[in-house]
Amino acid sequence: MKRIFLFAFAALLIGCSFQNPTVRQAGSTRCDTINGIPCVVYQPHGAVRGEKYPVLYLQHGMWGNEFDWTEKGNLVGIMDSLLRAGSVREMVVIMPDNCPGRPTYEEELANATTGEWEKQFAAFMAEAEQKYPISSEPSQRAIAGLSMGGYHTMRVSSVLDGQFAYVGMFSAATFVHEMPSEPALLWVAIGKEDFLYESFTEYRRWLEAQHREYTYYESAGGHDWPNWQDYIGRFLPKCFQ
Repeated sequence: MKRIFLFAFAALLIGCSFQNPTVRQAGSTRCDTINGIPCVVYQPHGAVRGEKYPVLYLQHGMWGNEFDWTEKGNLVGIMDSLLRAGSVREMVVIMPDNCPGRPTYEEELANATTGEWEKQFAAFMAEAEQKYPISSEPSQRAIAGLSMGGYHTMRVSSVLDGQFAYVGMFSAATFVHEMPSEPALLWVAIGKEDFLYESFTEYRRWLEAQHREYTYYESAGGHDWPNWQDYIGRFLPKCFQ
């Protein structure tokens, strides 16, 4: 019995020693408050002390919260798959409660479009950079969001023009037509059955009239999580490469 145990233990050690060191593991998430804003923060597994990682600021939609992308969007599972495939770099993903819920649509819309989120985002980033091992270089920053979070992505990246190299808008609400001047990547996506499809088409026409370069992805389906999971899985490998 003792010999069997020793053999099994030795086999375990040998198996561990021959694991591929280039296979990266998914990170972990934690709840935090940054500049007074509740957040969920995804960090790489075994973060190296002193190393600065790229960062994605990932925003939810109307009536959502900071847990949406992990609980409904399977962010950790998607990152795990992409990391194991070697399709993305290790990064920190910060998911803030960018649009705290309100009881009615009218109240929620008014709350989301005050401009306050855009005004405080620079201070939000500054505190995030103090608390987490993330780069402050615009080339190492991305911002993205779905629906109302797509609207906030458009607004924040325009107000803080030049601060984000990668911009992703998923089924975005486009009450106004804006966009940062020269991001390395502007990636926009929507489903053919999405109720925002027509307004989003108008936004694309505006981009083209302004001679803005962008990458467009159109899927089947509507304003839903299967699409947003698909979009984030397509957007992430295009960042920080």
